[in-house]
Amino acid sequence: MTSLTIAEAAEQTGLTAHTLRYYERDGLMLAAPDRSASGHRRYSERDLTWITLITRLRSTGMPIRDVRRYAALVRDGDGNELERLELLMAHRGRVEAQLAEVTANLRAIDHKIGIYEGKLAQVPRGA
Repeated sequence: MTSLTIAEAAEQTGLTAHTLRYYERDGLMLAAPDRSASGHRRYSERDLTWITLITRLRSTGMPIRDVRRYAALVRDGDGNELERLELLMAHRGRVEAQLAEVTANLRAIDHKIGIYEGKLAQVPRGA
């Protein structure tokens, strides 16, 4: 099993070492990363998979408190799947609403682009 230093994990995840330490300190990780004999953090594939998930949750607007709650539920193990599902479904609903709003805004922009492209197509070249 491969383990990465914090610098390698930061590079692979696109996060900073500071952010990785924050995730650990703030209870967002499933478990603290293993430590080398010298005490340096070593990140496993499982850690990286989890970091990728929480990064996606954050980038889609899930509040830290909800990510922390989700991580706590996963750490608690079997028996709370309904609560995990409800948390993720609620977040999914918010993401879908945001996506619909962004799509509507994109359509408005495309409409304006079409107007200007139409006007410019009517202007004689070289005029």
